[in-house]
Amino acid sequence: MTKRQVTIITLLSLAAMILTVLISRRLWFRLDLTENKAYTISPVSRNLHTEIPDQVRITYYISEKLSAIHPVPKELEDLLREYAAYSRGRIRLTVRDPVKAGLNREVESLGIIPQQIEVVEKDQTNIAMVYSGIVIEYLDEQDVIPFAFNLETLEYDLTSRIRTLVRGKAREAAFLVGDPNKEWSRNYSILNQAFVQSGFRVRVINPGDEIPDGLPALFVLGGVESLDEWALYRIDRYIRGGGKVLFALDGVFVDDGNALQSRVMIDKGLQAMVSFYGATVKPELVMDVTAQSLSYQSVDPSGSRVYRIVRYPLWLSVLPQNGNTAHPVTAGFSGVDVYWASPLELNPPEGISAAPLFHTTPDAWSQTRDFVANPEQSYQFQGELGETKGEKLLAAALTGVFPSWFDGVAKPVREGSEEELPDMPDAARESRIIVIGDTDLASGLVQYTRSDRNFDFFLKAADWLGNDDDIIGIRSRRSSSGRLDKITDADKKVKAMGFARTLNVILIPLGVIALGVGRALQRRRRKESSDGV
Repeated sequence: MTKRQVTIITLLSLAAMILTVLISRRLWFRLDLTENKAYTISPVSRNLHTEIPDQVRITYYISEKLSAIHPVPKELEDLLREYAAYSRGRIRLTVRDPVKAGLNREVESLGIIPQQIEVVEKDQTNIAMVYSGIVIEYLDEQDVIPFAFNLETLEYDLTSRIRTLVRGKAREAAFLVGDPNKEWSRNYSILNQAFVQSGFRVRVINPGDEIPDGLPALFVLGGVESLDEWALYRIDRYIRGGGKVLFALDGVFVDDGNALQSRVMIDKGLQAMVSFYGATVKPELVMDVTAQSLSYQSVDPSGSRVYRIVRYPLWLSVLPQNGNTAHPVTAGFSGVDVYWASPLELNPPEGISAAPLFHTTPDAWSQTRDFVANPEQSYQFQGELGETKGEKLLAAALTGVFPSWFDGVAKPVREGSEEELPDMPDAARESRIIVIGDTDLASGLVQYTRSDRNFDFFLKAADWLGNDDDIIGIRSRRSSSGRLDKITDADKKVKAMGFARTLNVILIPLGVIALGVGRALQRRRRKESSDGV
């Protein structure tokens, strides 16, 4: 081979390598063997480039110290590179270590929050400040994920935020707290945090205030005994104009500040209006075998204070398999936990379609009279088990052009006020409504049962109400593992436990013994055969 040929082959090889590198930035392949493709971005994210006129810039600020000791940063970076690879040049990714680049102040001024971790170096434990934040920029606008360390929701966060920047319209959700004894900042602070962290702009609307026509979604949390005709007219008008609403209502009042005394709610019109739309909240308390544990302080016969932990059937877990997989909101349902919930009955008017969202197990039952919620009186909980046992609907979705609750009725007026309510829209528009028979599943009670999955449901509901149906399915990227309480039937649970015990205690040890005996006999035969030779 001549020197010229060697030079040509070398140059061609280098060119091939360069082309391979360039092509590899455009092509992406990943083998994902998880059941629900937890490590593969969805078609919505893959086709995001069709919605982006100009380039989106994503900068992942990650400390090398954190990458060296934890696998999550690498997984996040892989997902970000997958975005860039599918974007056809519309998304550009940059990965930087703020500490090495000396950008600590600049990064923190963007809203990226450093975290403290323990780092072991040369047999010494030190505290290090690390970063794992993402900045998304489009034209002159930007959005920030202050600390990204959750692969499960990263795709949802990225896609929803990129869409918001490109469309130039913030994702918004409004909340109306109807119960006068509850406050948004005090009772629903965790829900507020969940929406803000997911990129929503949260608006709080006081009962009776104007509800903007262009508002994407409104969450009405309680108000059965307090919302007057003026406030109801505002809500009804919003729905007639195409507004989307989630109603979380109680059928039975449980006084958590007074020994859990219970009574039927006295409706001032909200329950009747929601029933008119197609979903009735029944005056009952639901109980189920999928009960949560409740810890409380009690006094024993000697007068001493003791702490008790009991299974409390009025706080129940709705299992993933009890969600409606055919509806976008619950297609990837991870379950919710409800507290003193009431069942629903669907009665949609003509032209309204109704779909169940989630329900109890078939072993649930209700209290319909003589309500008892105090765990000290648990002996009364099963008083109506025989006559009320059965599956209970807890949440439903309604779609269509809803009739007006105030049709043919004069507009409400407020005594002593000259303010006049606006007229109803000339033509009604199609709307969406979700009804849940529980107000507390969105409240601070979730911290006692660690029910973060409740907020996952509310965020999916916000997407569906706001017509962002296509990104609901990417809200959760978790690989399914299942909860330990998935089997609720007592006989099936006993059989499953028996099988697991037999498998682990008897069959596997016998298999190991048999394998050892077989190997020993095989060696013996080989030895005898070699001795005979």
